[in-house]
Amino acid sequence: MGSSPDRGGSVPYSIEVATAADEWLLPALARLLPQLSSASPPDRAELEQILGSDCSTVFVATERAPSRAGGEDDPVVLGTLTLVAFRLPTGVRAWIEDVVVDGDERGRGIGKALVGAAVEAAREAGARTVELTSRPSRQAANKLYAGLGFERRETNVYRLNL
Repeated sequence: MGSSPDRGGSVPYSIEVATAADEWLLPALARLLPQLSSASPPDRAELEQILGSDCSTVFVATERAPSRAGGEDDPVVLGTLTLVAFRLPTGVRAWIEDVVVDGDERGRGIGKALVGAAVEAAREAGARTVELTSRPSRQAANKLYAGLGFERRETNVYRLNL
């Protein structure tokens, strides 16, 4: 989908849509998702179900470093985001969920690139708005979202634990 600017000699990253529960993706999610939530990362069957859903699109920011043999190793996942878009009687809704960039990779524009790719995909799906939630304690994330034009809504969010 695109590349990052080369920041001080770092390897450029790209934003891609995950299409298969590849051997490199499961451990990457197991490493990244605990940086966001205490929820367990998906197992292979759950990830395949997510990737096979017409409603979910998983974006990954990856970089590929040259291998010692001169080829390319599996990609290194720097961050991930899931876009959920679905049709209701009132129109297409789009939600951005589970945005996480590895703590060691923050500041490279990865979150901005992931969100930008998701917003474009939501637009292409026919959504008129994109929603997301972020805990107040995630100050950098909240600053990012505001800087990208997301506006804080006056609403109540309710949750029923099952």
